[in-house]
Amino acid sequence: MIEFFLGGARSGKSRLAEAAVERSGLQKVYLATAQARDDEMQQRIARHQNDRGAQWLTLEEPLALTRVLQEQASPDRCILVDCLTLWLSNWLEADEARWPQVKQEFIAALPTLPGRIVLVSNEVGQGIVPMNALARRFVDESGWLHQDLAGVCQRMSFVVAGIPITLKEN
Repeated sequence: MIEFFLGGARSGKSRLAEAAVERSGLQKVYLATAQARDDEMQQRIARHQNDRGAQWLTLEEPLALTRVLQEQASPDRCILVDCLTLWLSNWLEADEARWPQVKQEFIAALPTLPGRIVLVSNEVGQGIVPMNALARRFVDESGWLHQDLAGVCQRMSFVVAGIPITLKEN
Protein backbone atom coordinates (compact mmCIF):
# COMPACT_ATOMS: atom_id res chain seq x y z
CA MET A 1 0.00 0.00 0.00
CA ILE A 2 1.27 3.45 -0.91
CA GLU A 3 -0.12 6.47 0.93
CA PHE A 4 0.69 10.05 -0.07
CA PHE A 5 0.36 13.20 2.08
CA LEU A 6 0.61 16.46 0.15
CA GLY A 7 0.36 19.95 1.61
CA GLY A 8 1.96 23.31 2.12
CA ALA A 9 4.75 24.17 4.54
CA ARG A 10 3.70 23.62 8.16
CA SER A 11 0.37 22.16 7.06
CA GLY A 12 0.65 19.15 9.39
CA LYS A 13 1.35 16.61 6.66
CA SER A 14 4.42 15.07 8.35
CA ARG A 15 2.60 14.70 11.67
CA LEU A 16 -0.31 12.95 9.95
CA ALA A 17 2.07 10.73 7.97
CA GLU A 18 3.88 9.72 11.16
CA ALA A 19 0.53 8.91 12.79
CA ALA A 20 -0.37 6.71 9.79
CA VAL A 21 2.90 4.82 10.24
CA GLU A 22 2.23 4.42 13.98
CA ARG A 23 -1.26 3.00 13.24
CA SER A 24 0.17 0.46 10.76
CA GLY A 25 1.56 -1.70 13.58
CA LEU A 26 4.59 -2.43 11.40
CA GLN A 27 8.24 -1.66 12.06
CA LYS A 28 8.63 2.12 11.66
CA VAL A 29 11.29 3.39 9.24
CA TYR A 30 11.86 7.08 8.57
CA LEU A 31 13.68 7.74 5.30
CA ALA A 32 14.85 11.36 5.32
CA THR A 33 15.91 13.22 2.18
CA ALA A 34 17.02 16.45 3.89
CA GLN A 35 20.65 17.48 4.06
CA ALA A 36 21.95 19.33 7.14
CA ARG A 37 23.75 22.11 5.28
CA ASP A 38 23.39 24.83 7.91
CA ASP A 39 22.76 25.23 11.64
CA GLU A 40 19.03 25.84 11.25
CA MET A 41 18.57 22.65 9.20
CA GLN A 42 20.70 20.66 11.68
CA GLN A 43 18.46 21.87 14.51
CA ARG A 44 15.32 21.08 12.53
CA ILE A 45 16.52 17.54 11.81
CA ALA A 46 17.51 16.98 15.46
CA ARG A 47 14.09 18.21 16.65
CA HIS A 48 12.27 15.85 14.27
CA GLN A 49 14.42 12.89 15.34
CA ASN A 50 13.83 13.67 19.01
CA ASP A 51 10.07 14.04 18.47
CA ARG A 52 9.88 10.63 16.76
CA GLY A 53 11.83 8.80 19.44
CA ALA A 54 14.08 5.78 19.42
CA GLN A 55 11.44 3.31 18.22
CA TRP A 56 11.94 4.56 14.65
CA LEU A 57 14.77 3.37 12.43
CA THR A 58 16.04 6.54 10.73
CA LEU A 59 17.82 6.42 7.38
CA GLU A 60 19.12 9.44 5.48
CA GLU A 61 19.40 9.46 1.70
CA PRO A 62 19.33 12.69 -0.32
CA LEU A 63 19.52 11.11 -3.80
CA ALA A 64 19.33 7.28 -4.09
CA LEU A 65 15.78 7.05 -2.77
CA THR A 66 14.64 4.26 -5.11
CA ARG A 67 17.63 2.05 -4.28
CA VAL A 68 17.19 2.51 -0.52
CA LEU A 69 13.46 1.79 -0.72
CA GLN A 70 14.16 -1.40 -2.70
CA GLU A 71 16.74 -2.46 -0.10
CA GLN A 72 14.65 -1.59 2.97
CA ALA A 73 11.05 -2.39 2.03
CA SER A 74 9.66 -5.60 3.50
CA PRO A 75 6.22 -6.95 4.42
CA ASP A 76 6.79 -6.16 8.12
CA ARG A 77 7.87 -2.52 7.58
CA CYS A 78 6.16 0.79 7.03
CA ILE A 79 8.57 3.28 5.48
CA LEU A 80 7.90 7.01 5.70
CA VAL A 81 9.68 9.11 3.06
CA ASP A 82 9.92 12.77 4.08
CA CYS A 83 10.11 14.66 1.85
CA LEU A 84 9.90 14.32 -1.91
CA THR A 85 10.29 18.01 -2.70
CA LEU A 86 13.64 18.04 -0.89
CA TRP A 87 14.61 14.93 -2.87
CA LEU A 88 13.64 16.71 -6.11
CA SER A 89 15.59 19.79 -5.08
CA ASN A 90 18.63 17.64 -4.30
CA TRP A 91 18.47 16.11 -7.79
CA LEU A 92 18.00 19.42 -9.61
CA GLU A 93 21.10 20.67 -7.83
CA ALA A 94 23.18 17.49 -8.26
CA ASP A 95 22.34 16.42 -11.81
CA GLU A 96 19.34 18.16 -13.33
CA ALA A 97 19.60 16.23 -16.61
CA ARG A 98 19.18 12.84 -14.87
CA TRP A 99 16.03 13.83 -12.98
CA PRO A 100 13.47 12.59 -15.57
CA GLN A 101 15.02 9.11 -15.58
CA VAL A 102 15.36 9.04 -11.77
CA LYS A 103 11.70 10.04 -11.38
CA GLN A 104 10.55 7.41 -13.87
CA GLU A 105 12.50 4.68 -12.04
CA PHE A 106 11.02 5.80 -8.71
CA ILE A 107 7.43 5.79 -9.96
CA ALA A 108 7.92 2.37 -11.58
CA ALA A 109 9.47 0.88 -8.44
CA LEU A 110 6.84 2.03 -5.94
CA PRO A 111 4.09 -0.50 -6.83
CA THR A 112 6.61 -3.37 -6.66
CA LEU A 113 7.71 -2.69 -3.08
CA PRO A 114 6.54 -5.00 -0.29
CA GLY A 115 5.11 -3.58 2.92
CA ARG A 116 3.69 -0.13 3.27
CA ILE A 117 5.12 3.15 1.95
CA VAL A 118 4.02 6.58 3.20
CA LEU A 119 5.16 9.59 1.17
CA VAL A 120 5.24 13.28 2.14
CA SER A 121 5.66 16.21 -0.24
CA ASN A 122 5.09 19.94 -0.38
CA GLU A 123 2.48 21.41 -2.68
CA VAL A 124 4.31 24.34 -4.26
CA GLY A 125 2.23 24.99 -7.36
CA GLN A 126 -0.54 27.07 -5.83
CA GLY A 127 1.43 30.29 -5.57
CA ILE A 128 2.75 32.75 -8.07
CA VAL A 129 4.94 31.73 -11.01
CA PRO A 130 8.58 32.13 -9.90
CA MET A 131 10.77 34.68 -11.64
CA ASN A 132 13.85 32.53 -12.31
CA ALA A 133 14.18 29.50 -14.56
CA LEU A 134 15.39 27.04 -11.91
CA ALA A 135 12.55 27.93 -9.54
CA ARG A 136 10.02 27.52 -12.38
CA ARG A 137 11.57 24.15 -13.25
CA PHE A 138 11.29 23.07 -9.61
CA VAL A 139 7.60 24.00 -9.46
CA ASP A 140 6.89 22.26 -12.78
CA GLU A 141 8.80 19.09 -11.89
CA SER A 142 7.17 18.99 -8.47
CA GLY A 143 3.72 19.19 -10.02
CA TRP A 144 4.50 16.45 -12.55
CA LEU A 145 5.96 14.24 -9.80
CA HIS A 146 2.81 14.66 -7.73
CA GLN A 147 0.58 13.84 -10.70
CA ASP A 148 2.58 10.67 -11.40
CA LEU A 149 2.43 9.67 -7.72
CA ALA A 150 -1.33 10.14 -7.68
CA GLY A 151 -1.50 7.46 -10.36
CA VAL A 152 0.29 4.81 -8.26
CA CYS A 153 -0.89 5.63 -4.72
CA GLN A 154 -3.82 3.83 -3.15
CA ARG A 155 -4.51 6.66 -0.72
CA MET A 156 -3.79 10.39 -1.12
CA SER A 157 -4.57 13.27 1.21
CA PHE A 158 -4.16 17.01 0.84
CA VAL A 159 -3.41 18.57 4.22
CA VAL A 160 -4.54 22.07 5.22
CA ALA A 161 -4.12 23.40 8.78
CA GLY A 162 -3.58 19.88 10.09
CA ILE A 163 -6.75 18.56 8.48
CA PRO A 164 -6.41 15.83 5.84
CA ILE A 165 -8.70 16.10 2.86
CA THR A 166 -8.98 12.72 1.12
CA LEU A 167 -8.27 13.04 -2.59
CA LYS A 168 -8.04 9.35 -3.39
CA GLU A 169 -8.85 6.13 -1.59
CA ASN A 170 -8.79 2.74 -3.31
